[in-house]
Amino acid sequence: MNLLLAILAALAVALALRLAWHRRELAALRAWLRKPTLESLPRGRGAWEEMLAELHRFLKRGDTELDGLARALGRFRAAARALPDGVVILDREGRIEWANPTAARHFGIDARRDLGQPVTNLIRHPDFIAYLNAAEFDQPLALRLGRGEAALSLRLIEFGDEQKLINSRDVTAEERLEVVRRDFVANVSHELKTPVTVLAGFVETLADESIEIAPAQRRRYLALMAEQAKRMQRLVEDLLELSALESSAAAGDEQPIGMRGFIERLADEARALSAGRHRVEAALDADCRLLGSPKELHSAFSNLVSNAVRYTPDGGLVRLAWRCEEARGVFSVSDSGIGIEPRHIARLTERFYRIDSGRSRDSGGTGLGLAIVKHALTRHQAVLEIASEPGRGSTFSAVFPAGRIVPAAEDKEAA
Repeated sequence: MNLLLAILAALAVALALRLAWHRRELAALRAWLRKPTLESLPRGRGAWEEMLAELHRFLKRGDTELDGLARALGRFRAAARALPDGVVILDREGRIEWANPTAARHFGIDARRDLGQPVTNLIRHPDFIAYLNAAEFDQPLALRLGRGEAALSLRLIEFGDEQKLINSRDVTAEERLEVVRRDFVANVSHELKTPVTVLAGFVETLADESIEIAPAQRRRYLALMAEQAKRMQRLVEDLLELSALESSAAAGDEQPIGMRGFIERLADEARALSAGRHRVEAALDADCRLLGSPKELHSAFSNLVSNAVRYTPDGGLVRLAWRCEEARGVFSVSDSGIGIEPRHIARLTERFYRIDSGRSRDSGGTGLGLAIVKHALTRHQAVLEIASEPGRGSTFSAVFPAGRIVPAAEDKEAA
């Protein structure tokens, strides 16, 4: 009996110790759960060690997955921040959850300061509010938030749990191109309308057998028709040349051009166009050659020369020059003509831009010459500089970079 009691007492003590041990391990686990981290997880003993080791493996897998998700989210946000389009994410109540820097520029949104703000507090344009309330997002919304501000195209996309995404795109450049396109079509139509009308009128008159036309009058009509036909031909040729310069790749016929002969040929053309009404001079201050397309550069330079002759009164001076300075090459055409007011200079290379449309047409200009010059020079990494003073003449200079200049010494070595 005493032995049995002793055994039971020993078992009770063992169970009490076991229970105390489990309570201690459980207390350690409970304490860890208050601030759970993978590094502070208790190690345990026996069954607790196995269970805690399994928990450690589970948590480590979870941490790995969370790290992967965090990296993926970071990559997504980095990509969204780099997007040229604006992105604003809204919750179901229309409050801002996130915005990328492009959206911040478009709408003045600060992603941190404005977090949780209703988007209508920040984008208050009536058209946007109506678009948001209508909940018809099949078509984008064209929006200009202020005078002189960028033109935006907005599209609202619904996703997830009643969330919305605002995608904004700056379409200012496309809008300008559309305006240029419309103006171009209108200008071409206007330029062709007069000669076509004149030709149609004369053809109708000459075809009417009931009208008696004296031989001298008939010759006058035919001369006027030929003049208008040439005007249309010049316009079409300039349009085709401009189109080729704008759409094709860099010219394939580039070569070092001997500028002495090039300038002299342009001077001869100027004298022929002038027919003795002007004094034409040519000056070559350097023997360096110019690397480029002879055809395109001749077209550009001859436009500058013909403009100088057209807008210089009889008895005036037209001077062509080529010089190399600071490793750059400069071709210039100076005249003693009527000059240009400063307000016109910035727009001279626009297609069909004319200071005096009547004078330009009378002199045979199409309004495309300087646009051709600009595009030809751009293809040669050159720029057009214009200096002019009303009543005292103008100087148009084509400035070429050092990479386009072949020094005389190198030229002789190559020979």
